[in-house]
Amino acid sequence: MNNFVVMPMFIPILFAIIAIFFRQQVKIQKIIVFCGILLLFCINIILLLQVKMDGIQVLAFGGWEAPFGITFVADSFSALLVVTTSIVALCCILFAYRSLSARFENMFVYPLILLMIAGVNGSFLTGDMFNLFVCFEVMLLASFALITLGGGKEKLRESFKYVIINILASWLFLVALAMLYGTLGTLNMAHLAERVVEVDQGPMLTTVSLLFLVVFALKAGLFLFYWLPGSYRVPETPLAALFGALLTKVGIYALFRTFTLIFPLQTNITHGLIGLLAFATIILGCLGVIAFKDLRQIVAYNVIIGVGFVLLGLYANNVVAFEGAIYYLMHDMVIKALLFLVIGTMMYITGRTSFDEIKGMIHKFPVFGWLFFIMMLSLAGIPPFSGFLGKVLIGEGLIEKENYLFVIVAFLSSIAVLYSLLRVFLKSIFGESTHNEKFKAKIPKMMLYPMLILGFLTLAMGIGAEFLAPFVKDATQILMNPSIYIQAVLYP
Repeated sequence: MNNFVVMPMFIPILFAIIAIFFRQQVKIQKIIVFCGILLLFCINIILLLQVKMDGIQVLAFGGWEAPFGITFVADSFSALLVVTTSIVALCCILFAYRSLSARFENMFVYPLILLMIAGVNGSFLTGDMFNLFVCFEVMLLASFALITLGGGKEKLRESFKYVIINILASWLFLVALAMLYGTLGTLNMAHLAERVVEVDQGPMLTTVSLLFLVVFALKAGLFLFYWLPGSYRVPETPLAALFGALLTKVGIYALFRTFTLIFPLQTNITHGLIGLLAFATIILGCLGVIAFKDLRQIVAYNVIIGVGFVLLGLYANNVVAFEGAIYYLMHDMVIKALLFLVIGTMMYITGRTSFDEIKGMIHKFPVFGWLFFIMMLSLAGIPPFSGFLGKVLIGEGLIEKENYLFVIVAFLSSIAVLYSLLRVFLKSIFGESTHNEKFKAKIPKMMLYPMLILGFLTLAMGIGAEFLAPFVKDATQILMNPSIYIQAVLYP
């Protein structure tokens, strides 16, 4: 059964290779990709249940046990994220089937999406730092191709920034790995955690940990997010939704895994710096969502606020905050995908990017209008939607940390998010209807249904939070007690 651990990475790669052979038969490609993602979802559910019943699942490739061989590890934290990834990917791909042009579909877009998903899942499941780098690169190379497909001056300009920043981060990642291996003689995460405790986390290891912090902060869009708003604005809608929902989350996951498992000792330095960066990220993100009228910019800065908010949970470094961060991370993956798809649909219907130029859509598209309203409430953390519980628990964790300034700013950010979307809702969705013959007459069902699924999911995750609670508590226990992870990997 441990073979299931590698399946979330293996299945997308396998189906991507198969799809490549049908470049001219796009309909066959779509069937292959849909079957692959559906199978991936089923496998991920089985893996999550297996982890819950039997504990952490470990796969040692070629029979080489940790720390000597390549190891994949699935605990509740990583299993929850790969399940959420497969749901988001399925909805975005269904949306893409109707929204992407035939010319665009012939550019290997679907195999590239599968390869990117493979990199995302591999990053969540790998058990050593070098393979985390490898999985990052698989994900990024696919995203480099996806973000540049179609060409155009603006796209190439923003793509250049995206590629340069991520290449720089990857170079720093390699430097940090070399320093870490030179100091401790291993790159297996569980073995690193054991060695750090043995030698005590002195100045050298703290310096290495800060280098990893810079790398993962760049990839997550934490404070150093100059590249993100433009880069997430230019891809086609379903690709932007995948970027916004998944790519920054890999950086966030890496920060949680690194600073709860490998470098948990000098928290006054590492976690304190994470808290300050998260605080600054939220402030700058709030300024962005309020300042811009361009729908694409509003969406991008909402992604930035979410990054800062969830990492306040890592800063708080207690049980309640970790539970909130896990709930919020899953919520953020779902709701950011929905946000990109909804805003992209508005631009598809009207051909406009500023909400000042769009009015009264609910009169012609009532289902879509109320879906926007649900999305807005969920993003703002209004009960009973999925954003509420995570925000409350992170707030409780910050109160337990006795940092009341961060609590105030965190919840003021919810007001900023609500304001940024409420003005769009009141003018573009609920305002006075204006007729324009250039507007599309209807929303294709293949675009509407994936958004409805995500809208239902954000409600279900809020109402059914009790169902998710055992998995979240198990994930939190492992984050708070690294010895559980170490024991499962090194001493099975």
